[in-house]
Amino acid sequence: MSSADPGSFQRYALHGRTFYVKRDDLLDPLLSGNKYWKLYTLLHTPSESYQRIVSYGGSQSNAMLAIAALCAKKGWQFHYYCKPLAAYLKEEPSGNLKLALALDMHLHTLEHAQYATGIAALEADKDQGCLLIRQGAADPLAAAGMQALAKNIKVWQGQQSIERLRVVTPSGTGTTAYYLACAMPDVQVVTTAVVGDAHYLRAQMQQLGALPDNITMLEADKKRHFAKPYRELLTMYHQLREAGIEFDLIYGASMWYTLLQHLNVMGDDTLLYLHSGGLSGNPTMLERYQRKGW
Repeated sequence: MSSADPGSFQRYALHGRTFYVKRDDLLDPLLSGNKYWKLYTLLHTPSESYQRIVSYGGSQSNAMLAIAALCAKKGWQFHYYCKPLAAYLKEEPSGNLKLALALDMHLHTLEHAQYATGIAALEADKDQGCLLIRQGAADPLAAAGMQALAKNIKVWQGQQSIERLRVVTPSGTGTTAYYLACAMPDVQVVTTAVVGDAHYLRAQMQQLGALPDNITMLEADKKRHFAKPYRELLTMYHQLREAGIEFDLIYGASMWYTLLQHLNVMGDDTLLYLHSGGLSGNPTMLERYQRKGW
């Protein structure tokens, strides 16, 4: 497969079927994929609008790193809250955490018992010049970016004369799938719950608004704990690499694995997979697989 321009669309062959992949992993080394579009509004916000950005979530979050990269570009302070670090991470930060700290992220840890109340306090204590971004950038500010992404996709669809299109994207909070479906009512948005199950995903989306009719949620073949190593996902990751593109081991591998199990319900519709970036987290995940001897 030839190299691509940032954000371009590529034809991709896998398991005897043709897919298209929107290469949003190439938009920016750290601020890429769906995080680029979720933070699109802030990328186009004047730097003087804020002094400080606050967010919270996991210690190896892709959104954490993307927000850190955004703040570095804008000259904003970035304060991030998470639960206590694992001993090995505290001693020697690695992966997304190491990269975010190198971008001058201010890290704050909250004990497990105080985490929920601590995050609630952040919601209440916002001051002028400070913006709070919800975990995973699951925030209404993502809507404008998804509208811009939708326009990008619709232009490509018209150029390719594609009548029936399904857009595929994995879901953590479901923010990308939700706002994209709202912006493209004539396109089916296909997703799967990587965090929790379909019931949890629906509940997360419904915090953003009424659930659009054009979202297809594919059920996984079994319950998987978020970010845990699974042999079948590692195999999927390597199959994808051999076919020509690297995807992340958590969201990408899970989405592709589930999608390929449901190809029979996709019919002859053209399938466009949105690359969600997150490749900076692969080295630490691969280390975990290696420690298991896989």
